[in-house]
Amino acid sequence: MQDMLRRVGTPILAVLIALLGLLACGPAVARAWQLEVSNPKAVSAILIEPETGRLLFEKYADLPRAPASIAKIMLELIVLERVQNGELHLSDSIRVSAWASRIGGSQVYLSENEAFTLEDMLRAITISSANDACVAVAEHIAGSAEGFVDLMNLRAREMGLTNTHYVNVHGLDDEPGAGNVTTARDIATVARLLVTMPHVLDFSSTVEAPFRGGEFKLQNTNKLLGHFNGLDGLKTGYTTKAGFCLCATAQRNGMRLISVIMGAESNKMRFSETARLLGAGFAQLRRNVVLEAGAPIAQGVPVGGGRKTVVLAVAASPLTVILPQRVAPPEPVLVPKRGLRAPIAKGDTIATVELRLPEGDVVSAPVVAAAAMKRATIFQVIGRMFGGN
Repeated sequence: MQDMLRRVGTPILAVLIALLGLLACGPAVARAWQLEVSNPKAVSAILIEPETGRLLFEKYADLPRAPASIAKIMLELIVLERVQNGELHLSDSIRVSAWASRIGGSQVYLSENEAFTLEDMLRAITISSANDACVAVAEHIAGSAEGFVDLMNLRAREMGLTNTHYVNVHGLDDEPGAGNVTTARDIATVARLLVTMPHVLDFSSTVEAPFRGGEFKLQNTNKLLGHFNGLDGLKTGYTTKAGFCLCATAQRNGMRLISVIMGAESNKMRFSETARLLGAGFAQLRRNVVLEAGAPIAQGVPVGGGRKTVVLAVAASPLTVILPQRVAPPEPVLVPKRGLRAPIAKGDTIATVELRLPEGDVVSAPVVAAAAMKRATIFQVIGRMFGGN
């Protein structure tokens, strides 16, 4: 056996081990329940609910693949995070370099020294998948497209995307050599953050928009828009190497879902399989709001050394759970913070409230003090020693 391993060689052996692992895992969901949906016609796929991060379906979701233009969602995330924190503004002027004007593939035909606002550039990227706009924005922020690729890889590491590596900002990969690589799961993780950013869903849900004063029309590459109820994003991708890919998101009845299809055989297939996957999620699942943000915790939270033995409390954020349509959510369980003692300020986190699901998952929300609690007076301490309150 050892002689055989030596003849195979380490690199080939690593590939064989990876393939065996994927075959062993197969298309499955590690849950007590799963969506009733037949095997998607794509190399890999995933469906998640982004609010809770719940995995709903996966097929070879950790198989490394070329993402084509879906790589652009990492650029969008980095840019919009900086817009959100005030480092960038949508009104900022972006000037086009000679290099940016020569980028091929999907483009809006930028000319050297033309200038557009960051908002115009983001619309061109999000709606029309413009490679030239990607390079112009990257150069504006990082000084060069290569410098921005470093930012993309840094952000991927910060997010724990161990199967993702970028080599360019736009996703082109038909030239010889290594290209961008990621997985359906990693794409869904980026998308989960991206849908919380300002403006992105406004851009990605736009079917058509004027550019360069109306001389050019941006046409959205996501042909499910207007044909799938609630769909408002997110990004298509295609190269010969990647096949037809789509990261999509839709919202119905307060529940948002994110799907990723990679390596479909045709443009029609990526859209039909995405619609089937999202449709199964909306038909079979529902979002249950067990506690709204600010809802009072009826029993309060026990506290030691306070003027009262219980502090008033409220849920700091909604407690929600995604379950099959006919399954009722479990009763919430209050878990007080260990060793909780006064003084406590209003707004301090003092407990969690949990939903313990049959398959072992726990969904939780923080609980905060609704009012301050001062230390017990010396008279209260003495009184409690003799059985008083």
